[in-house]
Amino acid sequence: MTAAPRPAPTARLGQNQYGKAETRVVRVVRDGAVHHLTDLNVSVALSGAMDEVHLSGSNATVLTTDATKNTVYAFARTHGIDSPEAFGIHLARHFTSSQASIHRARIRIESYGWQRIAEPDTGHSFVRDGREVRTAQVEFDGTTWQVLGGLKELTVLNSTDSEFWGFVKDPYTTLPETTDRVLATDVDARWRYGWNGAGEQPDWQALYPAVRSRLLSAFAGTYSYSLQQTLYAMGARVVEEVPEVEEVRLSLPNKHHFLVDLEPFGLTNDNEVYLAADRPYGLIEGTVLREGATAAIPTD
Repeated sequence: MTAAPRPAPTARLGQNQYGKAETRVVRVVRDGAVHHLTDLNVSVALSGAMDEVHLSGSNATVLTTDATKNTVYAFARTHGIDSPEAFGIHLARHFTSSQASIHRARIRIESYGWQRIAEPDTGHSFVRDGREVRTAQVEFDGTTWQVLGGLKELTVLNSTDSEFWGFVKDPYTTLPETTDRVLATDVDARWRYGWNGAGEQPDWQALYPAVRSRLLSAFAGTYSYSLQQTLYAMGARVVEEVPEVEEVRLSLPNKHHFLVDLEPFGLTNDNEVYLAADRPYGLIEGTVLREGATAAIPTD
């Protein structure tokens, strides 16, 4: 019995590409005590002679997406990052010239700006460009007032002057001790004013920048052995220098920056190239009170 002829294929492969999306790379250039920070989010898409990986599963022409990620880190070390455009040109030229199967490379880069924290000017303390979100909460039950000021999404980073060691070690501990690390966080702060409705209202517009500047100056000026220590220093600076504030509640996620291992590529990494990890993250929370005050800010 003769088999029925197979129908002609009705599907064909169209445009396709692959790569590694959103590789976060932070480059620290150390000019003595003054550091220069570049923070990029790099997405690589490659296309070319890739039909067989789709049609037959053959990977013979496929450069792994893991290799594209590693190239971003290695080029941050070897080429530096003069600008997002120049860095993207280096990457695109490399991918299309180093592999015969890659005919087109698309590099999309987001660049996140940082400004130096001006007071005190440590040379290594930065605040992310783009304003944080200012918050306020007012409660009144007909008799009692509670007025909270606040901010969130205030991203700050110290590229040195932070250590973390001497912690408890159990059978599941793998984190190495360090005497020089990047310390970064998104500050979420709420503070309670002492005003209770009696007398003239404080100058709320002047108090917000007064509190914000104390949070930043304490973050920049504290040599940190833990994020908990930095949290306390930030809250204490506010209640000690802004008399209208009775209590500060801080929530500080630890935005981990891990040194990238460049040894497989024959490169050193002397605290220069980091992976900025967004999750999971440590979350440090606490309240700092003026002496004699009673905690009243909700913890949820």
